[in-house]
Amino acid sequence: MAGPVTVLPSAGCWAGDGANKDNRAGLVLVLPRKYGGAGDGFAEDGERPVSGEEFEDAVGGPAALAESPERIEAGLAELVERARALIVPGQRRLLGMAGAPGAGKSTLAARIVAELGEDATLVPMDGYHLSRAVLADLGRTDRKGAPDTFDAAGFVALLGRLQDARETVYVPSYDRDLHEPVAAALAVSPVTPLLIVEGNYLLLDDPEWAPAREFLDEAWFVEIPTGLRTERLVARHEAHGKSPEHAREWVFRSDEANARIIEASAVNADLIVTPVQD
Repeated sequence: MAGPVTVLPSAGCWAGDGANKDNRAGLVLVLPRKYGGAGDGFAEDGERPVSGEEFEDAVGGPAALAESPERIEAGLAELVERARALIVPGQRRLLGMAGAPGAGKSTLAARIVAELGEDATLVPMDGYHLSRAVLADLGRTDRKGAPDTFDAAGFVALLGRLQDARETVYVPSYDRDLHEPVAAALAVSPVTPLLIVEGNYLLLDDPEWAPAREFLDEAWFVEIPTGLRTERLVARHEAHGKSPEHAREWVFRSDEANARIIEASAVNADLIVTPVQD
């Protein structure tokens, strides 16, 4: 293998073409649970230098590196065809679409569903937000959007029902004007072959969220430049009633803290997608 390996602490993963054992010494290793760490993108003892041998042992050798998610830049037409390839008449398939807040996963998922017509239905995770009253009781209002401000167990149970495809399943959605979840807002027919499930925490290693990944036949992680993503988030919060100052404070305190957790889960995807214009 030629070229240096760089281990990225912020994402809990690495980039590059690989390296020989002689020039890996001194790397900083941050392991996600997938490769034996404590989860949430960090090894039990945090960041530490590792030898080349430790590096290969930790990630399971070169074969494990080869299993890292494929990265692509793709337009809508290509992504629609990749999704269409998952459809098998008479079977139920779930395609997960994760990504940090503001990455555009909801918009992308909706556009793919629109192109696939009756063969696909969109299932958003956001309907499993805890209500404002519950968040206030738990003292988590100022962290709304964090992993523990959702009903993770309820969402995982939903995925099990959707995979079974025995009956129409009514799914909650999230109303951004009310800032509340809305029960039974969407109906998922048992005959729809492909469900595109989108949300922040589909790939998280957290014990409450990790079972969600097991229900996904394929998982994509949507990624765009951080500056563009945060710019979109500020505009979204302003559009839904926050002042410009409050919007920026919320994005860089709350949303970006969640983004770091979510980005560490990208290693659990099959595909990392940067959308481009067709």
